[in-house]
Amino acid sequence: MIISVASGKGGTGKTLVATNLALSLNDVSKVQLLDCDVEEPNAHIFIEPVITRRETVSIPVPVVDEDKCTYCGLCAEICAYNAITVIKEHVLVFHELCHGCGACSYLCPERAISEQKKEIGVVESGQLGEMSFVHGKLNVGQAMAVPVIKKVKEKIEPDAIAIIDVSPGTSCPVIESIKDSDFCILVTEPTPFGLNDLVLAVETTRKLNVPCGVVINRVGIGDGRVKAYCQENNIKVLLEIPLDTTIARLYSEGLPLVTYMSSWREEFVGLYRLIQERLHEGSRSTKR
Repeated sequence: MIISVASGKGGTGKTLVATNLALSLNDVSKVQLLDCDVEEPNAHIFIEPVITRRETVSIPVPVVDEDKCTYCGLCAEICAYNAITVIKEHVLVFHELCHGCGACSYLCPERAISEQKKEIGVVESGQLGEMSFVHGKLNVGQAMAVPVIKKVKEKIEPDAIAIIDVSPGTSCPVIESIKDSDFCILVTEPTPFGLNDLVLAVETTRKLNVPCGVVINRVGIGDGRVKAYCQENNIKVLLEIPLDTTIARLYSEGLPLVTYMSSWREEFVGLYRLIQERLHEGSRSTKR
């Protein structure tokens, strides 16, 4: 099973949910935690895995041989990302914009464009006891998070409960992380901003045809509109985490909630059981 943990906005407690869910299930099943928030991964802070493998992630970028080039401009014309510009008898290549699709080299009539690998990030793998851990790190200054996320997801073990910590928002990296999940947990907070971004996140999961449920963090602030929205749209509230100074302190120090407040371990196991129930109900509805 693949469970992605996402949020419409940053700072809702997404990593808190992902890491504590993984640690709680590690006692009862084979679990894998994957951090796909590759621009700012921090799940490793809470579980402190032993990293045993490191792989670079590269994309192919164009290199132009201007001795062969006739400056026809076809490469610039077909590039959807404006990564190549032809100005009189010069070709300018903007590697930061290149998505590595290879169209320019494939369609160049003079075979004047070749490709070279450009490193954009790394994927690191390791263990915490029986739990396997994978995260990606996008190099500073790089804009292409999706290839790093794809490389992280290639490490998913089919016989494990794979929990994916997704970057905040609803952009391309989020979509790449959530797609192909069996279920998506959406973490929000009971505020107007939380509701606004939750609505966007729910729309994203529905476009991807991924069933979702909601975890409300910092219960005790804001109002009841998030719960009302969930009720109106038949979205299950899977867990409520109160606004609590002890929980906030543990998180700020990078300490797992379920390790220092053991009663929460059963709460997160219960969260997983609710997901199983929702998926079972969805399967029965589909058969009907």
